[in-house]
Amino acid sequence: MYAGALVDALRRREPDVDVFGLGGDRFAAAGGRLIGDYHALSVTGLTEALSVVPRSFAMLRKLTKTAREQQPHALVVIDFPDFNFRLMRLIRKQGIPVIYYVSPQLWAWRPARIKLMKRSVDRVLPIFPFEEAIYQKARIDVRFVGHPLIDLARPSLTREAFLKKLNLDPSKRVLALLPGSRKNELERLAPVIAKAVPAIAAQVPNLQFVVARAPNLNDGLFEPFGLSGVTLRIADVQTDDVLNACDAVVTASGTATVQSALHGKPMVVLYKLSPTTYRLGKGLARVDMYAMVNLIAGRRIVIELIQDDCTPEAVTSEAVRILTDQPYRVEMIAALDDVRQKLGGPGASDRAAEAVLDVVHSSDVP
Repeated sequence: MYAGALVDALRRREPDVDVFGLGGDRFAAAGGRLIGDYHALSVTGLTEALSVVPRSFAMLRKLTKTAREQQPHALVVIDFPDFNFRLMRLIRKQGIPVIYYVSPQLWAWRPARIKLMKRSVDRVLPIFPFEEAIYQKARIDVRFVGHPLIDLARPSLTREAFLKKLNLDPSKRVLALLPGSRKNELERLAPVIAKAVPAIAAQVPNLQFVVARAPNLNDGLFEPFGLSGVTLRIADVQTDDVLNACDAVVTASGTATVQSALHGKPMVVLYKLSPTTYRLGKGLARVDMYAMVNLIAGRRIVIELIQDDCTPEAVTSEAVRILTDQPYRVEMIAALDDVRQKLGGPGASDRAAEAVLDVVHSSDVP
């Protein structure tokens, strides 16, 4: 999504620019040449990542070979640090400048990675304001560009039109369910959320449920939501429409929490990994909060149900509260508005494109 928006911004400035690499549907739709599809490499967790190691190294070899053959003016890596740290070292050895967009969360865990950033990156483009100082302190060229979701988190339909499209009643309340965008997230969170749905419905009369389904996920992952006795729909690749239409959100941790905040929707955040990954990760973490909206706010404004606390009963309790406790809802919505203000104004992808082209042109040989 961010790569696609960046390619759009680059092509508006330089229509003939050739952008190629590892991406997905939005990257390709914007005019990027796909050297590989990222979906097969996308997992959350330390032990989970082991399953994609062979594919990851094959893709690293393919991208490195393509860079050697085509000699791009710059490499832009976006998020995805365990893969991109290896890629940027290999590409920079070829004398190609490296720009890191959506910088790794050094402030959350493994802060020593700043040394690798200093050695391997020519410019960093963070999307959170508090990250800029980390790179300034390390004397790394940094340009805070703001969060691209501010421009991208736009519904395509009005609330009424979207709900009618799903054969739902616009006069009734809606709880959005965002169980994640990766296979292993769905495997752990979908059953928990689905078990909570009937209990939530029993306590909140006339409530409707909409599951936001991310692209490239198998139908089988959504089988837990085949519930009887509740009004539930699954919406494909329409997360912003789902969020615009809902009254509250049950969401996996990650970018979806920022997306929910931009729509001003009260939420409960779920985070569940394999026991081994969680134990290893907890020992490395430098923060006691995981939800991005809490980290941006600098305080716990939404409830996080993490690992053993992520149960159907806990999901039910908090979902009912954010739907029915009006003072609690108002307070959370105000705090989410503060988060939105901290993310910078519109135009993040445009600012990122300018910063990238600045590096590209400075690397041109006269």
